[in-house]
Amino acid sequence: MPSSIRLPRNPVDAEDVRDRVNRALGAFMVERAALLSGISEQLGPVSDALRDFLLDGGKRLRPAFCYWGWRAAGGAADEPGIERAAAALELLQASALVHDDLMDRSDTRRGLPAVHRRFENLHRAGGWRGDREQYGASAAVLLGDLLLIWCDELFQRSGLPAAAVAAAKPAFDLMRTEVMLGQYLDVLEPVAGDSADDGAIDRARTVLHYKSAKYTIERPLQVGALLAGAAPGLVDALGGFGLPLGEAFQLRDDLLGVFGDPAVTGKPAGDDLREGKRTLLVAHAMRGLGRADAEHLDARLGAPGLTPGEIAELRDLITLSGAPDLVEARIDALLTEALNALDAAPIADGPTRGVLRALADAATVRKY
Repeated sequence: MPSSIRLPRNPVDAEDVRDRVNRALGAFMVERAALLSGISEQLGPVSDALRDFLLDGGKRLRPAFCYWGWRAAGGAADEPGIERAAAALELLQASALVHDDLMDRSDTRRGLPAVHRRFENLHRAGGWRGDREQYGASAAVLLGDLLLIWCDELFQRSGLPAAAVAAAKPAFDLMRTEVMLGQYLDVLEPVAGDSADDGAIDRARTVLHYKSAKYTIERPLQVGALLAGAAPGLVDALGGFGLPLGEAFQLRDDLLGVFGDPAVTGKPAGDDLREGKRTLLVAHAMRGLGRADAEHLDARLGAPGLTPGEIAELRDLITLSGAPDLVEARIDALLTEALNALDAAPIADGPTRGVLRALADAATVRKY
């Protein structure tokens, strides 16, 4: 990176991307709140929940990669349309998180009640009839679906030329399809997969690629580049950077999901263990442990009501297996692969290359 390029501490803040995306989301939610209130005053809690979920936290990594894909292809820094198009990816992320928290039965997200829990609490506070858990689940399904609809609306109505939106829409749609199918495979593995067989590691990597790696970095980069009219060579080069980086990002997230500090992650300690996630970290642990320890880990993963002591015991087993070291080594190798691809990418704009390098570091070097 040339010494003349000075990046902010958080590279997502380069060129005020985070603030610009937040403003675009805020303006969009003002429009949507007016629509909801015009339908029924009973939709006030829906409007409040979605506004709070969207505007109260989140790293905005996907919009940032979309924006810098745009800049890599020569897109103008001051184009407001890219802010709205990039913000659409945050609506997609919010949709996925609302549904993911429901499927995982998570209590919190970003230090606040998950959406299904928020509506359970609303039911309880109102003294309403019926099953409050079912009400919360129903509300979360519908709100997640609503966010998915809105992400398409905001992308299509970004204000960018229709031809540019049409050029990027296939990649945008593919991204949405891939994340849904990756999510299904993630749900399938704990109930149908055999964590002791030779295919467990390959299946974990497939889930990782489609649920996270492509969706978090590769496709947002390519969508942004296509919106700016990128040539196929640049689109492919950004994929060569984005896919290994996305895999490294998710592997870091898997480590945080087991060993992370709740003050950093915003979720309870060891939440991935309570949810029974069959990540690459877990697949490596199963392979590295002796038979009795592997069977114990397999049996306790996803068990309801794991105590802090049991969480600590499972963490110790995973550490004993050597899996964290394998995952750390894989993160380092993937980051090197991604940065080598970035160095070779036909990006004319020096600052853009520097910001992408800084984003790569921010996405993979995160504290427990």
